[in-house]
Amino acid sequence: MTRDSDKYFRDNKPYAGLGRTSLFSGATYIAARAINVIVQVASTVLLARLLSPYDFGLVAMVLALVGFAPLLIDLGTSDAAIQKASITEVEVSTLFWLNIAIGSILTLLLIATSGVIAAFFGEPALTDIAFVSSFAFIIGALATQHSALMRRAMQFRQLAIIDIGSNVISSIVAIAMAFTGWGYWALVAKPILASALSASGVWMSCSWVPRRPRLTPDVKELVGFGMGVTGFTMTDYFARSADRVAIGYIYGAGQLGYFQNAFLVYSNLMGIVTESLHNIATAGLSKLRNDVDELKRSWASALSLMSFISAAVFAVLAVTGQDFVVILLGPKWAPAGPLLSVFAVKGIAHSVERTLGWLHVAAGRSDRWTRWGLFSAGCQLVALAAGLPFGPIGVAGAYAIVTFVLAVPALVYAGRPLGIDIKDVLRAVGPQAVAGLVAVALGLIVQNIIFVNFSPLARFFISAHICLAIYLVVMVGLFRVTRPLRLAFSLLRHSMPKRSRESS
Repeated sequence: MTRDSDKYFRDNKPYAGLGRTSLFSGATYIAARAINVIVQVASTVLLARLLSPYDFGLVAMVLALVGFAPLLIDLGTSDAAIQKASITEVEVSTLFWLNIAIGSILTLLLIATSGVIAAFFGEPALTDIAFVSSFAFIIGALATQHSALMRRAMQFRQLAIIDIGSNVISSIVAIAMAFTGWGYWALVAKPILASALSASGVWMSCSWVPRRPRLTPDVKELVGFGMGVTGFTMTDYFARSADRVAIGYIYGAGQLGYFQNAFLVYSNLMGIVTESLHNIATAGLSKLRNDVDELKRSWASALSLMSFISAAVFAVLAVTGQDFVVILLGPKWAPAGPLLSVFAVKGIAHSVERTLGWLHVAAGRSDRWTRWGLFSAGCQLVALAAGLPFGPIGVAGAYAIVTFVLAVPALVYAGRPLGIDIKDVLRAVGPQAVAGLVAVALGLIVQNIIFVNFSPLARFFISAHICLAIYLVVMVGLFRVTRPLRLAFSLLRHSMPKRSRESS
């Protein structure tokens, strides 16, 4: 083991200042994700004006079928490596070569079935799209364990820089391709290039080099834990992607294009708070496994702050979704507006439900995560069947309802091994959910009564401010919830230059 790589294989235990490190790592990574979303939205805006809904629908058809591959390549091993108290180079090396083997197999499998995918949807162009997209699998496998080691060492600033850089460069290339007439190939090239740049970045940042694999009992334990994580992520993915498969098959590429772009905007915003904080929360909470009381306090504080922010963001987006789509993507994308609004309402509960992994990983109970995934997937498929006859908007609405029903039970079930019950969950997220829904309802009423004849841009800004004001009045005035605001101001104060803090 080299001296530089020592930090990646230290024992996973709490240390002085862990809470502050986790808090500021979270703020840094969320800020980076926000920048990434801005880049993603900006590139989507330009690509949407250069390409057609049909182009987006074509690529979405392939992504709906093969988007699970990164989850299967990872096999839950990154979370397994992060939560394990002690880990060795031999174990991580074996996991690395396992990821490479899975990525290679999936690459060959997608190449072999590309014609079948094209025949299923009745779109011959999908053969070449699937063939080229397959190479993202092996590229992604190269980065899995290096990223996990950097997360274990709490190197979130470096990861953020890599994410932003790969996103910016791949977006510029995709826009240039679309502008010069490459059509849907611009959408195909973007994720492949982003994966390649990300893999290059983590290899340059993480000094560890894989060794020869060796199957040991500890490796089997890590894979067993990872299989539990994968059981959830795979069932959850198939349940969530079934909507795009069904809409593309029944309603065609055009309708799927509207659905996909609304979903892209929504999922990018969701990723700011859920994907970013999952990496930090699992790394931080896993170090507190032997101090359950402190783990519960840290979990409640992080969840309360996250839901305070996410409920406000999604409430505003729900009220302004129609205008937001028209302003950004242009009038031809107007049918995606109502879809985005419904997705945003769902986001108030969905952002909470997505944190269940914090507790399952911290408790070391990936088996319970798998069982919940199977139950949740069944509920989502029932919602899909109920909403599909009413078109894409019916599917989005049905998913929103089932997400609200499952959000609190998901966290109660995940927290049971740690002594977390329904009162703890409701105390952490209940006021935020109520305030978010009240803000959506009153915001839409005011918008449709007073501002219906305003221009989309004016209506967007006025409605956003009114919605946010209603949310804060309910949160602070009715529920007296101020701690998330104090934490936010503390982060801002400590982020200011030292001289500015002294002068204030």
